[in-house]
Amino acid sequence: MTTPSIDTELDSLKDAVSMALEYAKQLGTSGAEVAISKQQGLSVSTRMKEVETVEFNKDGALGITLFRDGCKGSSSTSDLSPEAIREAVKAADGIARFTSSDPYNGLAEAELMAKDFPDLGLYHPQEVTPAELIELAVRSEEAALDVDSRISNSDGASANAHTGIKVYGNSHGFLNGYCSSRYSLSCVVIGETDGNMQRDYDYTISRKFNDLLSPEEVGRKASENTLGRLGGRKIATTELPVLLAPEIATGLMGHLVGAISGSSLYRKSSFLLDSIDTKIFPDWFSIEEQPHMVGGLASANYDSEGVATQERSIIQDGVLCTYLLTSYSARKLGMKNTGHAGGIYNWTLAHTGQTFDELVKEMGTGLIVTEVMGQGVNGVTGDYSRGAAGFYVENGVILYPVEEITIAGNLKDMYQNIVAVSKDRDLRSSIRTGGILLSSMKIAGN
Repeated sequence: MTTPSIDTELDSLKDAVSMALEYAKQLGTSGAEVAISKQQGLSVSTRMKEVETVEFNKDGALGITLFRDGCKGSSSTSDLSPEAIREAVKAADGIARFTSSDPYNGLAEAELMAKDFPDLGLYHPQEVTPAELIELAVRSEEAALDVDSRISNSDGASANAHTGIKVYGNSHGFLNGYCSSRYSLSCVVIGETDGNMQRDYDYTISRKFNDLLSPEEVGRKASENTLGRLGGRKIATTELPVLLAPEIATGLMGHLVGAISGSSLYRKSSFLLDSIDTKIFPDWFSIEEQPHMVGGLASANYDSEGVATQERSIIQDGVLCTYLLTSYSARKLGMKNTGHAGGIYNWTLAHTGQTFDELVKEMGTGLIVTEVMGQGVNGVTGDYSRGAAGFYVENGVILYPVEEITIAGNLKDMYQNIVAVSKDRDLRSSIRTGGILLSSMKIAGN
């Protein structure tokens, strides 16, 4: 897959954004912002080493939001001709004339706009053919099916190669764009023993095609994960230490993102209202945000409003240092915009020095959680109750897999009860963390 003349295309999209902003200015609006996102990609899927799908996608659209005396209107078009752009701007203006005025509407402040645009290493185009992606998927399945005779079936493998361009501009004079790439490979297999069937997976993702893990490694890990789940049983209802696998620990921190986001706060639907400068984690616990990490999966020089991103402490010595605010939520709350329109940027958790295996031994008797199910998290109260599966540990040794249980607590207590974070981090998401050991959780079983 190639992206020819990418600089030419980027310039063309910038011209389209400039055109839309000029039209909005001619209409006498008080402010406007325009974003274009274009993506193209190739995806293949296989099952039992046979090709199931080969898909090529290429799409994109221009979206415009304009403001008129506190009123807001938005529209979009996938046609980037001058006539279509003009019509989209007119449509947004027409909507703005019929919406209610909101004093908190408007662009982010001009002084917050990004001015420096270092190369963050987000774009690594590679010509990849369907045949090459099919080979990767098939090799991962072959490796998985060769691990053990109990791996009886494959639920499929998929390989993907995507590139994209984003351009954003507003009537402050801000106009910038950048390109990005992303490649991934995943494999899901099914294991069976004594009539009991289990399924698990593994995957790899990177900005660079050549940095993906080998398909053999992905396939073997998928099978190992599946085999580990065979013979699962319930345990008696109890209260035990819980060690969250890194991919589950990421989700635990994801609830923090929701709780400190501006939209939850001004709606008063967060369990962390009025918690700035409050200790919500243990003294040693910290989270750093690193938006300018070269090659990071969640790196950016600016947010979706053009506001410059910056390195910052989210949690320092257990204390909440900041909320995550857009221009609108910052005005609603009477606080300063933090440049988080569009999400977070490479959160990295401090670790306590142990590997995950060392935390298993340190836990002694407890539960490793490798999967959670259901939506049992109340963002208003922090109450947490989710179906779970994993492994029962005694004297630091994994004894058997566990399934059909529920783990429960309150997020405030769970955050305070973190006793360790392993140093072998999962780097496949915007939250980079190792396993998280909690001193105690309620476990509902038999």
